[in-house]
Amino acid sequence: MKYIILLFIIFLLILSCCRVVPQNNEGLIETLGKYSKTVKAGLVLIIPFIQRMRRVSLAMFPAEISKYSIITKDNAEITTSLTLNYLVTDSYKYFYNNTDSVKSMVELIRGHLRDIIGRMDLNDALGSTSKINTQLADAIGDLTDLYGIRVVRVNIDELLPSAEIQKAMDKQLTADREKIAAIEKAEGEAKNIELTTKAKNDALIATAKAKAEAVKTEADAEAYRIQQIQNSLATASEGYFKNQSLESFNKLAEGPNNLIVVNKDDLTNLGELPAAAKVWQKATTDK
Repeated sequence: MKYIILLFIIFLLILSCCRVVPQNNEGLIETLGKYSKTVKAGLVLIIPFIQRMRRVSLAMFPAEISKYSIITKDNAEITTSLTLNYLVTDSYKYFYNNTDSVKSMVELIRGHLRDIIGRMDLNDALGSTSKINTQLADAIGDLTDLYGIRVVRVNIDELLPSAEIQKAMDKQLTADREKIAAIEKAEGEAKNIELTTKAKNDALIATAKAKAEAVKTEADAEAYRIQQIQNSLATASEGYFKNQSLESFNKLAEGPNNLIVVNKDDLTNLGELPAAAKVWQKATTDK
């Protein structure tokens, strides 16, 4: 019975000497309360009651920085919240250099974000989230090394102005939209008037051109007709003109007047015409 108890005590002693460090963890060995060494994942032997081991996870952790207020350069209050991912790069610094390295890291990020946004106007801050993320990551990159932590990713989830500022911005936005709409309407009406006037002017010009072309065509046709007549007359024979004269005389003779038309060359032989002789005798008798 004594041997069994002794073996049980030895087993407990051996068991108390064994520690297991899980994967992606490190162990910090303390001897009489003082750090002595860092061990990797696996089975670790320690001296019971003299040494102890503290485990530190090297896995990536997500963290959320809840909403808090920041004042911009133009004294506007905005509310922001962030999310980030970090991991422990130095377990000794993480555990021994600070009583709460994560809290210190969060406060460091808060302070740098206040500094970055505090140097920006409200409009610049609201429209530069990506730029702020980059500046913040650059600013805290080396400083968190003091705590044995590396921030892998930091992202601003929201950046909102106060309720009063939001109302003022909404009113300004509405006024700007109404102004733009009024300008666009006026420009549209002016453009419509311009196009209508241009269309009317184009129509008047087209009508005037058409009339001018018609007059020119008619004048060209008349000139062509006269030219053709002149050409024909220039080449006509003497018989043609005599024939034309006879036709004219016939038309005059058909009239109601006692009119006799003769060629100028036949005036000397006028007395030989019987009709002319009778007319002459009647005129003499009447006298």
